[in-house]
Amino acid sequence: MVTPDKDMNNTSTAYPKLAVEFCGIPMKNPIVAASGTFGFGLEYAGYLDLSHDVGAISVKGLTPEPRHGNKGTRIAETASGVLNCIGLENPGADTFVRETLPVLKTYDVPILANISSADVDGYGYMAETLSVDGIAGFEVNISCPNVKNGGMAFGVQAESAAEVCRMVKAHTDLPVIMKLSPNVTNIVEIAKAVEDAGADGISMINTLLGMAIDVRTRRPILGNLYGGLSGPAVKPVALRLVHQVAQAVSIPIMGMGGIMTGTDAVEFMLAGADIVSVGTATMVDPTAIARIAKEMNEYAEAEGLTHIGDIVGGLRI
Repeated sequence: MVTPDKDMNNTSTAYPKLAVEFCGIPMKNPIVAASGTFGFGLEYAGYLDLSHDVGAISVKGLTPEPRHGNKGTRIAETASGVLNCIGLENPGADTFVRETLPVLKTYDVPILANISSADVDGYGYMAETLSVDGIAGFEVNISCPNVKNGGMAFGVQAESAAEVCRMVKAHTDLPVIMKLSPNVTNIVEIAKAVEDAGADGISMINTLLGMAIDVRTRRPILGNLYGGLSGPAVKPVALRLVHQVAQAVSIPIMGMGGIMTGTDAVEFMLAGADIVSVGTATMVDPTAIARIAKEMNEYAEAEGLTHIGDIVGGLRI
């Protein structure tokens, strides 16, 4: 397991115009390392100064019990994107708290626990188990398309999404951020339902359901047949959904979906996102978050902004 490199702290550049607060969580910049693609964060400690370059880390999705994930091929590159069907492989909540969190706590960066469960009671257990020192808030996954039991079933209906939200809220005093799926009929309805259920914020969007085929074998490439599509290909869809939800709710939004540059991040904020989350970009460039923060600061300076937050919802129509 990687340990902190204290000498890295002297090389980082702070950007006062990028410092934000999201759902009561202070962040050095408005960029969250997305759940899944960033592991538990420690895997990137040799590439980034986690204490200064990253606004917050949403750790790899956790479940009540350890999971081995899906069999077969789990990741497939596609045109302008990546498909994955990892299946929430993780050591389980208890092991994370006991073995991983103590190391993460040595870094000065907010940690969001990304949680999922196959039943509503499991979400309550996760919230209670992970409401410990070192966790700043929860990103509640009700939308993962890679899991056959749970996840998707809760995210496609407003009533079940709200039920999960109420369960998590009942078992923690930490901020609860509901992660919404784009694989639904009416995402605005679901966003409003979780807001009414007490959600402190919304995270969107999770991956779009897709597939890839090997024409030589005439078989699906992914072992799970379907997987979640992320990367630049989903950005136009993500922007549209963020904009629609931002018009309908008053709670803050963490926007994501194909953010590869500072310009991409600015687009999401103009559409109504208060902060952004970067995932697939870090698979291509492990230093992507630091670079995107630098580009966002350059934009703020060039536009004469007092603070990057001044552009949130500033789309001119």
